[in-house]
Amino acid sequence: MNFEAPRLISIPRHKDIRGNLSVVDSTGCLPFEVKRVFYIYDIPAETQRGGHAHKSLYQFIWPVSGTIEVLTIDKVRNKNKWLLQFPWKGLLIPPMIWASEKAVSAGCVYIVAASDYYDESDYIRDIDAFFDLSAPS
Repeated sequence: MNFEAPRLISIPRHKDIRGNLSVVDSTGCLPFEVKRVFYIYDIPAETQRGGHAHKSLYQFIWPVSGTIEVLTIDKVRNKNKWLLQFPWKGLLIPPMIWASEKAVSAGCVYIVAASDYYDESDYIRDIDAFFDLSAPS
């Protein structure tokens, strides 16, 4: 299995006196074709979400309002905390990366773009099973 590390991606911004416009797509921003988008909102502060990995799905997560903290864990148990607080910067979460999100600010809103449609069989919801599947050979 080939493993890729999570990484921050800057979303292109088009600024003028009327405000900012940003575009997230697979031609200038993301390394995958977007097939599904969902958003999380009305989140109480300090609420945890996520807590799973995907076998083959890529996700890109970014806040449009407020701040979220994303904890990622890779196959060798390296942990990283990512603070996402700007609507022009997001986190690419490749397959086989455990991720969980925490709303730092009450009422924050964040969006997730996914490389495929919902498929429950792609989820790994048990962290011990994740480490068993992702153990280096």
